[in-house]
Amino acid sequence: MLLAATVAAVALAAAWGPASASQPAAPRSAPAASRHLSISCEYSRLCPDIVDSARVYGEDEYVGHDEPSLGFYSNRPGSGNRVRYGITLPRDPTPAHPTAPGKSYNFELHGALWFGMALCDTQSYPEQVSTCAPDSDSNIVDPAVSPNHPGTAFLELQFYPPGWVPWPTWAVAVGASTCSPTKWCAAMNVFSLLEDPVAGTLQNPTCAAKVGIETFQFAFVTKSGKSQAPANPLDSTLTTFTPDPKQDLFMNSGDRLQLSIHDTANGVRTQIDDLSTHQSGSMTASPANGFVQIQYDPTGTSCKAIPYAFHPMYSTASEQTRVIWAAHSYNVAFSDEIGHFQFCNGAKVPATPFGLDSSGNPVTCPAGNTEGSGANQKPTDADDDFCFPASEALLYKVQGCTETNTGFDGVSYTPVWPDGNTRLHPTPFQFTSALTGREYEQRYQRVAFEADLPAVEPTCNRTTGSGCTLLPRTDSGTPAQFYPFFSTTNIRDRDRDEDLARDRNRERDTDRDGCIWQFGNHIPGSTRDFGRNAQYGSPLPLTYLAFGGGGSTITRFNDFRKIIPNPC
Repeated sequence: MLLAATVAAVALAAAWGPASASQPAAPRSAPAASRHLSISCEYSRLCPDIVDSARVYGEDEYVGHDEPSLGFYSNRPGSGNRVRYGITLPRDPTPAHPTAPGKSYNFELHGALWFGMALCDTQSYPEQVSTCAPDSDSNIVDPAVSPNHPGTAFLELQFYPPGWVPWPTWAVAVGASTCSPTKWCAAMNVFSLLEDPVAGTLQNPTCAAKVGIETFQFAFVTKSGKSQAPANPLDSTLTTFTPDPKQDLFMNSGDRLQLSIHDTANGVRTQIDDLSTHQSGSMTASPANGFVQIQYDPTGTSCKAIPYAFHPMYSTASEQTRVIWAAHSYNVAFSDEIGHFQFCNGAKVPATPFGLDSSGNPVTCPAGNTEGSGANQKPTDADDDFCFPASEALLYKVQGCTETNTGFDGVSYTPVWPDGNTRLHPTPFQFTSALTGREYEQRYQRVAFEADLPAVEPTCNRTTGSGCTLLPRTDSGTPAQFYPFFSTTNIRDRDRDEDLARDRNRERDTDRDGCIWQFGNHIPGSTRDFGRNAQYGSPLPLTYLAFGGGGSTITRFNDFRKIIPNPC
């Protein structure tokens, strides 16, 4: 399951155009802001995991992403397209002695944290019907009954932690996504899949070389609601992926936020109101912001962008509302992208513009160095690549690598998650339970703890569900040291409550009954931990369309899942 060394060069060709004598595969200096640039889901950890990644990317060229999640289920109309959360952004320990044994920062634990929703895209998988009625449960089609499910995309409103290697490094290498030394930022990401599983076809190679098979549209949340540059992968530029403090909404660690995701005439809109600084930002998946469909043309050579307003797919958020090409099973959900960062101790990693050498290959942790920290160090292994020196970090001067951690021995799988020890560990990412309804007065009826470990763990047989473990296995076959879990509390981070004292009505509106979700280790003040790792339940069989099967189906175990009545 390790990435092949050639993947970076392939991805660069997709992002920068084919290599030639006049244009090297890898940029040697910072390019012009207007130069075309797009992100390839073949190697970016920002993209959702798909059910048939080997079919799309090749058996050795793609690794799924570990995304423990909390899904929200409701049978109420509107719950699938109108949702609001109250959020408290985490705080990090002091930047002094950043490599002290047992010390951790948000950028090491999670590359991104996001809130998601299923969207219509009539040019996306499964390519069987040409219509998709927005905000409608008429789109619920069980693949076991019919292949005629409307085309589906997925929205992720992603939050990026501060302090390490800045954007746009991640636009080219697997790198990091920091916007600022001390502030958080957020972006709207929309993903589609150019595949027809019934006929067994993919988007034509000419277009796939430009935009990929799993397409990626990206726009930072801005104070004006207008994108910095086109969001779509055909027209996006370096400006699309370069944060701008004059335009983008930057947020402080510890800030209290109100996030809403809802449909508008122009497309689905995400809005963030910072209750601590009284600033706001938004982004709408509209043609005006450069969002498009990529026309599906499996037999030709075209690569046509069709201006398109992405709207939510479903009316409700029941268990039957899902993105049928994705490994995960949900519609409305929160997820944490974990399992990437690894220390690289010893000789200095060479500084390169995008974590790639002059041949377009990922920079690796130098031979003789170690991964891990403190007493838990060992020689580097094959997934210690896409590495960056501490000198490239904005605040937290740590040298490390950011590949998908196939050995499950990176920082995310050690007990350095939020646990009340704020001298060494961050405070938790906290959010209130999802609310829906015209005035956001309705709660979701059920929640689901879900981890896509079967999709990313080499020992798991996804056809039978055997060999799947809640604590994933390291390269040596032993269980990982730790796996993070969800808990609830009645105590939120209070460092900035003085800002909220002037806005009590909105505070009550976003913090109903004081039941707050948080993610990490056992945190003092937790009211329930739902069995810790046992909360993720048992392997979940899901029905998918068989590639080239003419509408036949297959069963895959991609997730652990457990559904309970919503305790909040």
